[in-house]
Amino acid sequence: MARSKSGELNLTEGSPFSLLIAFSIPMILGNLFQQLYNFVDTMIVGHFLGVDALAGVGATGSINFLILGFCMGMCAGFAIPVAQMYGAKDYVALRKYVANAYHLSLWCSVAITVIVALLCRQILVWMRTPAEVIDYSYVYICTIFLGIPITFIYNVLAGVIRSIGDSKSPLIFLIISTFINVGLDYLFIAGLDMGVFGAALATVIAQIISAIMCLVLIIRRYDILHVKGNEWKADTHYIGNLCKMGLPMGLQYSITGIGSVILQSSVNALGPIAVAATTAASKVNMLFICIIDALGAAMATYGGQNLGAGKIDRLRKGTLAAVIIGISYCVMAFVAVIFVRRPLITLFVDKPVPEMIDMAALQVIITIGCLSLLVFVNVLRFMIQGVGFSNFAIIAGVLEMIARTVAGVVFIPLFGFVGACVASPFAWLLADCFLVPAFFYVVNKLDKTVNGAKVESQN
Repeated sequence: MARSKSGELNLTEGSPFSLLIAFSIPMILGNLFQQLYNFVDTMIVGHFLGVDALAGVGATGSINFLILGFCMGMCAGFAIPVAQMYGAKDYVALRKYVANAYHLSLWCSVAITVIVALLCRQILVWMRTPAEVIDYSYVYICTIFLGIPITFIYNVLAGVIRSIGDSKSPLIFLIISTFINVGLDYLFIAGLDMGVFGAALATVIAQIISAIMCLVLIIRRYDILHVKGNEWKADTHYIGNLCKMGLPMGLQYSITGIGSVILQSSVNALGPIAVAATTAASKVNMLFICIIDALGAAMATYGGQNLGAGKIDRLRKGTLAAVIIGISYCVMAFVAVIFVRRPLITLFVDKPVPEMIDMAALQVIITIGCLSLLVFVNVLRFMIQGVGFSNFAIIAGVLEMIARTVAGVVFIPLFGFVGACVASPFAWLLADCFLVPAFFYVVNKLDKTVNGAKVESQN
């Protein structure tokens, strides 16, 4: 494997299967640690603050995904041109993209923070958040949203580091911040009795520490990322290209999140027990789903580097390898969840409520049983984004939004909680119906473009 002494990994040479595993493993471990933190965070809230506080935090999940998903999607999009320039070995353009990504992150984070901080309570009202838990929800989510600039800083720095092939360093930083986060949770909630505000504040502080560690790494290790002189200047050309990548990826998450908000509002109408069940189930599900998310994120860097190097055939080979890896994992995950779903769910409450446990267990088994559908969504969507066709990802996001809206408006009124359980699999299936043909269209088009350019250069 073509890994440099400083830790960069060249994804344009060698076995795609081996490269993707090597590049994905640190991201998988990072996601697992992140989800384990979320798991422990929710468990601490449930045990020390009760079911209402648990439901209050859980009721913010969809709006959290809607807003923070947009921020993280934009940052992931900003990293794609950096990966492409790394593959093309154009390091001056790479640094200009990095500098302009910093500019955009600053401007966007301030604007988004002001808007959502002012509107978040009204959004919770629109979502029909139960009266018993809305105060918990507001305190928690408003604190998280005030940390949006930190979310931008961390994700753009980590994305830039991953774009040049280093997925290990962000993992190390995430592990460190996870332990800090859990420690602060216990201190703020159990020790200082700060309630759900303490849980949110711990998250923001831990992310600040992660961002600082990423910045120190770039300064000390990666000269290739050291922006110099006029490279710092805001440039409309680079800003335009970053927006072409970042906005569609951010909108993809937000559009999907709109469907989740509509779905969450329907679940909220079922009462606190249903909300708590969905909260517990989503945490268990994410322990298994985060591995597929990491595999998908790896495809964006893989696609970007290989497009920059003009190696289109490796896009097909890498996609096939990723699908094989993903589906193999799904089989193992489903077998595991049959045995562990109930014990995991009971960790979230001090006094288990049988109805809540049964509802959450049903949602987990349905979601993980259909996880192979998500493999295709993540692998194909991120590959398509990595090679520059981000608008197609928006279409897939719209289809997911439509599916979750149908689940919230039609399925839940007709079938109750079961309707909520099938929402995600239905959304993945609808997105796959578009992404599979879209992938072949994109790769065939790139094949003609790159091969045509080679023929012209030879003539």
